[in-house]
Amino acid sequence: MFGKIWICLLLIIIPSSVFCQQQDSLVYKIGQMIMVGLPGNSVDTSGTFYKDIKNGKVGGISIYEADLTPANTAENLSTMIREYQDAAPIALFTAITQEGGLVNRLKTKYGFPPMPSAEYLGTLDNLDSTKYYSDNIAFTLSRLGINLNFAPVVDIYMPTNPVLGARQRTFSKDPDKIIKQATQVILSHNYCKVNTVLKHFPGHGSSTEDAHLGLTDVSKTWKEEELLPYKSLIKKGLVRAIMTAHIVNESLDGDKLPATLSKKMITGLLRDKLKFNGVVFSDDMQMKAISQEYGLKESIERAINAGVDVLLFSGNGNSKDPVTAGRLIDIILQLLQEGKITHQQIDASYNRIIKMKKERKDL
Repeated sequence: MFGKIWICLLLIIIPSSVFCQQQDSLVYKIGQMIMVGLPGNSVDTSGTFYKDIKNGKVGGISIYEADLTPANTAENLSTMIREYQDAAPIALFTAITQEGGLVNRLKTKYGFPPMPSAEYLGTLDNLDSTKYYSDNIAFTLSRLGINLNFAPVVDIYMPTNPVLGARQRTFSKDPDKIIKQATQVILSHNYCKVNTVLKHFPGHGSSTEDAHLGLTDVSKTWKEEELLPYKSLIKKGLVRAIMTAHIVNESLDGDKLPATLSKKMITGLLRDKLKFNGVVFSDDMQMKAISQEYGLKESIERAINAGVDVLLFSGNGNSKDPVTAGRLIDIILQLLQEGKITHQQIDASYNRIIKMKKERKDL
C-alpha cells in the first residue's frame, strides 16, 4: 500500500520538477534573444531591469548617450557594465552604436578619442587613416567593457537619404570602396575582440524616408548592387552579425513586409542564398516603422518567424507602458504555447548567439 503511495507521489513530484527545470532553461534561451536599452546611468539592484538580468531574461544591453554621466564618464560606464555583467548568468552582449561623425555616443567632450564619419573616411580613401581611427575606437570600446558595435554601415551613399546619406553615415556610392573600408573597420574591431554588426540589410541607402518616423518603402529605388558588400564580406568570413532594416522592398518581398519581419529577406535571401549563418539583430523594434504598423506581439512573432535572432528594444517607447524583458519573455512563451513559433527556432537562435559569444571568449 505504502509502495503504491510513494510511486504515485513520485509520479506527481518528478514531472513538476522536470517542468520547472525546463521552464528555467527555456527562459534562459529566450532571454538570450532579448536586448534592451539601459534605464539610466546607474545600477539599481532593487529595480526590475537589474532583476531581469540576474534572472537570465536579458541577453544584451544597448548603451546610448543618455546613459553616460557628464563627469568621470569612462570610469562610471565601465563600472556600470561590469556590475551588469557580474549579475548575468550568461555573459551579456554590451552594445553601442559608435559609427563616428554624427552618430557617435562616445564624444570627445566626454574624454573619448575623435572618430570621423564614414563619409569622411570613404572620401579620403586611405586605409591607414581608417585603421588609425578604427583601432582607436575599437580599443576604447574594449577597455570600457563594450563587446559589440552596431557598425559599420555598408549601405550605399545617396545624398537624398535623410537618415544615412544626409548624415554622412555611408562610406561611398561605390560598393568596392564600401567593402574596402568596412573590411578595415571589422579587422580593427576583431583585433580588440569587439564584435561588429553590419547594417542595414538588405540595403537602406536608397530610402528617401526615415524608418524612425514611419514606414519606409525602397521598392522603386533599391538596386541589387546594394547586396554586394554583404556578399563580399560574408564570403571573406568577416561577418559575425547583421542588423536588419525596417524597410519595405516589394522586389524582394511581394507581401510588402519590412525586412525585419520578412522571412523571404532574412531566411530566404540572407541565410539560404547568401549563406550567412551568423547572428541576425533587428533594428530597434520600437521605431515607428514597426511599432506604428504592427502590435507588439505580432511584430515579435513575425520577426522570429522571419529569422531574427536578437530583438532590440532600445527603451525609447512609451514610458507609461514600458517594454520590459519580463514582458517580452511572457509574450514569446505565449507564442510558443499557441504554436505560432517553434522551440526549434528558439534553439537555433540560442545556439547562434552562444557560438558568437564563445568566439569572443565572453563566456
